[in-house]
Amino acid sequence: MDKYGSGQDPYCYEGTSTLRNLLDIHDDKTLEAAERELTLLAAEAIQFSPPPYDLAYLQELHRQLFGDLYPWAGQIRTIDISKGETRFCNVQRVEPETHKLFSHLAQNDDFTNLKRNRLVTAIAELYGDLNVIHPFREGNGRAQRLLFEHIVINCGYEISWDGIDQQEWLDANIAAYYCDYGPMTAVFERSIGQPLDEVIT
Repeated sequence: MDKYGSGQDPYCYEGTSTLRNLLDIHDDKTLEAAERELTLLAAEAIQFSPPPYDLAYLQELHRQLFGDLYPWAGQIRTIDISKGETRFCNVQRVEPETHKLFSHLAQNDDFTNLKRNRLVTAIAELYGDLNVIHPFREGNGRAQRLLFEHIVINCGYEISWDGIDQQEWLDANIAAYYCDYGPMTAVFERSIGQPLDEVIT
């Protein structure tokens, strides 16, 4: 699990880096395993929905994924966070910056009119920029990937994360943080598949 921030984190049990949780688990590895299992089950139950794709939609996905584990699931974080040398968006700018990105998506018809090559690029850039914001205290990656599955499906394409290893994914996100979208574009080039109408027929 990622460990964020410094000093006493109000989201964690006092004197620890373990996130407070509804199961009252105090061991990081046990919590990580519980989180993995619960979110896998939750993800299977979440149905695709059409636009609008906005912050409220992302919050609802996060709530459904993590609601059985964290009392703050679906809520915007209240503290600044970082991971290693990466500092994510200032907490006061999370909502306005997120709204900017989703407004761009809506103004461009949710990318539904883009040819596949341009769609791959646009999706990669949007993913990288939204990841820099990191609106939640934990679980940003899982909620965001699910959101982007819905965006891509709405554009009429298959999407699968199979074959994308953890290090490649991490490197792509770090590169995108510095506005180098090449590695993230390569990830989505492999993740976005055939048009759904071709798959169905």
